[in-house]
Amino acid sequence: MRIILGIESSCDETAVALVREDRTVLAHALATQLEEHAPYGGVVPEIAARAHLAQIDRLYSKAMADAGLNLEQVDAVAATTGPGLIGGVIVGAMFGKSLAAAANKPFIAINHLEGHALTLRLTDEAQFPYFLLLVSGGHCQMLVVHGVGNYTRLGGTKDDALGEAFDKCAKMLGLGYPGGPAVEKAALGGTPRFAFPRPLMGTDGCDFSFSGLKTAVRLRIEKETATRALDAALIADIAASFQAAVIAVTQDRVTRGLAMARALAPITAMAVAGGVAANKALGEGLKNIAAEAGLPLLIAPRELCTDNAIMIAWAGMERLQLGRTDGLDTEPRARWPLAELT
Repeated sequence: MRIILGIESSCDETAVALVREDRTVLAHALATQLEEHAPYGGVVPEIAARAHLAQIDRLYSKAMADAGLNLEQVDAVAATTGPGLIGGVIVGAMFGKSLAAAANKPFIAINHLEGHALTLRLTDEAQFPYFLLLVSGGHCQMLVVHGVGNYTRLGGTKDDALGEAFDKCAKMLGLGYPGGPAVEKAALGGTPRFAFPRPLMGTDGCDFSFSGLKTAVRLRIEKETATRALDAALIADIAASFQAAVIAVTQDRVTRGLAMARALAPITAMAVAGGVAANKALGEGLKNIAAEAGLPLLIAPRELCTDNAIMIAWAGMERLQLGRTDGLDTEPRARWPLAELT
C-alpha cells in the first residue's frame, strides 16, 4: 500500500506524519509553540516562522525513524501550501518540495482547510456528500463536502473566527493562551448568568459574527471590576456565559446551514472539524440537531481537531488516489479559499 509523508506548518504547530493507504498512521511527530507565544496572548507570525524552521528537520527525522522508513519507501510528499501565516507556510512547503525533488517523488500541495475537511474520511470513512462545520482559530465556515476539491461554502464569519473569539475572551479574563481550552475549563465551574448577545441568531442565512459578543465580554468585565476584583468565581461565570452564547448561536446557524445543505445534496452526515471541535460543550450542543435530522454526528478526535500532519498526509493520499499532484513551482499562499480548489 502507498505511503504519504505529510507536513504541516501553517500556524503554530510544526508536524510531520506518515500515513498508509489503509488509514494506518505510521508516525506523527509534532512540536507546539505554546511557550513562545504565551507572553503575547496569541500567535506572533515572525516567532512562529522561526520556530518552524528550527523544528522541522528534527521532526522529519523522528517521524521517519519512528515509522522505520526511509524516503525511498515513501510514495509522495504532501505539504500544507496555504492558507495560513505565510512565513510558516513557506517553511513547510519548501521543505516538502526539497524532499520530493531529492527523492524524485510526487509533490502534493495541500490546502490546510481541505486537510480539516477530509479528516472525517480518515477517522470515520465519511461518505460524500457531507455537511461540515469547520471551526478553528483562523476559520469559521459551513460547507458541503461534495468530494475532493469540490466544496460549496454555505456561510462563514463576518469578522472573528470562533477560535479567535475564544482566545480574545481568555486574554481579557487573564486565562492565558491557548484560550479555547482555558475558557472551556473555566466555564465548567461557572453559571451562565450574564445575558450576552447572540449575534445574527434568528436571521436568514448561516453566517456568523463574534465581534459584538467579544465586545460585550469586555464591557461586562469593565463593569464588574469597577466594584470588585476579577476573581475566580467571576471569571468562571463570564466564561460560562460567553460559552453559552457561542453554543446558542452555533446551534441556530448550524440548523439553518444544514437545511441549506440538504437542499443542495443528499447529505450523509453532519461533521465538525477544526480546533474548536475539541470543545465538548459545543459537541453536546450539536447532538440534538444531528439526531433530529437523522444524521450521524462526526466529530474529529481531539488530537486531530488541532493542526496536525496526519490530516495533511491523508488529504495527500486522497489526491494521489485521484492522480492529482502538483509541480514544484506551486507557490505558497496566505489566502486560499476552498472554492478555488479543483
